[in-house]
Amino acid sequence: MLQNTAIRPEFSEVDVDAEPVNTAKPDLLTVEEAKALDPQSMADLFKEHINPGQFHFMKLLGFHKVKIETAEGMYYVDQNGRKILDFFGGFGSLAHGHNHPRVIAARQKFQDEGRHEIAIAFLSQYASALAKNLAACSPGELDMVFLGSSGSEAMEAAVKVAERASGRPNCKIVHAGNSFHGKTKGVLSITDSDLYQGNFKLVENRIKVPFGDLEALTRAIESDPDIGVVVLETVQGGGGIISAPESYWKGVRALCDKHDVLWVADEVQCGYGRTGKFYAFEHYGVVPDVTALAKSLGAGKAAVGAMIAKREVYMKAYGSPKTAMIHAQATFGGIGEASITAIEGLNVLYDEDLIENAARVGDHLISRLKALQEKYPKIIKDVRGKGLMVGLEFQDFSKTMPAVLRPMISLLDDKLKGSLSGFIGAQLLRDYDILVAFTEYNRNVIRLEPPLVCTSENVDTFCDALDDLLSKGIVSIVNGFIKSQKG
Repeated sequence: MLQNTAIRPEFSEVDVDAEPVNTAKPDLLTVEEAKALDPQSMADLFKEHINPGQFHFMKLLGFHKVKIETAEGMYYVDQNGRKILDFFGGFGSLAHGHNHPRVIAARQKFQDEGRHEIAIAFLSQYASALAKNLAACSPGELDMVFLGSSGSEAMEAAVKVAERASGRPNCKIVHAGNSFHGKTKGVLSITDSDLYQGNFKLVENRIKVPFGDLEALTRAIESDPDIGVVVLETVQGGGGIISAPESYWKGVRALCDKHDVLWVADEVQCGYGRTGKFYAFEHYGVVPDVTALAKSLGAGKAAVGAMIAKREVYMKAYGSPKTAMIHAQATFGGIGEASITAIEGLNVLYDEDLIENAARVGDHLISRLKALQEKYPKIIKDVRGKGLMVGLEFQDFSKTMPAVLRPMISLLDDKLKGSLSGFIGAQLLRDYDILVAFTEYNRNVIRLEPPLVCTSENVDTFCDALDDLLSKGIVSIVNGFIKSQKG
């Protein structure tokens, strides 16, 4: 009879002299304690644990005094019960407004039924349904979907699928000046910002051309056969709400077809109905090879991003069992509640005609702002955009001053860029209960991206407030801002 010869590892015996593991609970805040934090406590924790430099700018604009308690539709509600009209819209993340009741109900039902969240070992009915819906919303042959959690992740997926499908072993990527595609290192490489690029070591296979310049793009592609991908925002958000004419986009499509180059359209901010079409590129009668959505795709309650590619492109990149896992779903890509949130959000978008509303109310917004531009030409330089993605550009500071002072003050225009938009944005919040946004590159631009549930009455409230503020004159606006900093 064989003896039991199982060998026990040497470390299997308990070391009675070992130091006990410290499992004492650290000093953690509870949910209720977090909810009860006052503005000063919030500020202290933000400076201590998040970003003290960012806090400087929040304090400059007066945003640090606001604690948001609740939100609904077009409004935030602060600690004092003040309703703040939201023309910021989370950089385009709130198409449905705050806490849309249908979205809330769908999420609550999902939770009440104990549905599964993370099921990456199995097929997900929720991710599959969301992918089908995105394909149904997309024109042409855009029907293969990768789900992620952010715009950067969606754009990383878009650039990777295009680069692999290009068939070029030394594939180069063309991007535009003043572009913004994300802050993860791949898409940061094609984000045209010295600030954001921050001396990081970036991907080098990239070529920059001016946005909207078809001749420059043509010269680049025709002079370098290694160029296999062109990546462009259909509307440049961070660049100051900059678009290009239909002739440019038709030219991009024709040029890419001629030279077997793949076109990636970044619709993370301008997509999802914001410009009055589901995709902004639909205004021009063209379809890219790959596109990306995020922002409002999560219906204001979940972090959801998606890459949508033509089947032919996707299959070239990942179509075999050998290549299928190169860029498969990540752990949180398409998890249950996020997917059903996006599914319900898409249904709400069409059931409530929010795309048509964006077009109609956006026309009213642009019309009213252009009237203000005519009234205050020394203050407002330009009004531009489509739907509810609008840029309001102010003059350089010197242009707002009396003629005798302009030569002297013009020497400071570069240093003062963004100050006027900041003064106006801060006072719209403080004195008129209205929140607006700014842009990354042209700091003279206020970015207006209200929820797509915005009404003409909301537009009138905003424009009447802006009219009242501008009527006081630049000196009064500057003095008002200075006084707020002393308070």
